Amino acid sequence: MTLTEGSLAPDFELPSSTGETVKLSDYRGQRVLIYFYPKDMTSSCTQQACDFRDRHEEFKGLNTVILGISTDPMSRHDKFIAKYGLPFTLLSDEEHQVAEQYGVWQLKKLYGKEYMGIVRSTFLINEEGKLVKEWSKVRVKGHIESALETVKSL
Repeated sequence: MTLTEGSLAPDFELPSSTGETVKLSDYRGQRVLIYFYPKDMTSSCTQQACDFRDRHEEFKGLNTVILGISTDPMSRHDKFIAKYGLPFTLLSDEEHQVAEQYGVWQLKKLYGKEYMGIVRSTFLINEEGKLVKEWSKVRVKGHIESALETVKSL
């Protein structure tokens, strides 16, 4: 599925690190920065999560909620949050249904092997639930600054 800026972001419902089921539509009236990442506890994913952690208050001050989504189970998310002191919500998409809705569940290649997985991507949703900006095939370095600048410009 290809999303277009200005279109309504697909709603979803996933288990969260808060212990509750979260729906995107629960956040109407706030901006939502959804970042899809491959796996908890890996170097790039840890760096990205810590970068979001370190700038969390700035996003919060701009009426922006951060949601991280991977296919890891909640038990792994809980360890990830505890180890790195992550102040935002992580969602578990074990069946990769939401990743497919957002077009980030794709064929990947690593060391000559092909497999399906999450392609690191970020989506900024406005207060009305519309997609404002998409970053695909994200490189971690400098990404959080780019996302923050985009939020500030709205």
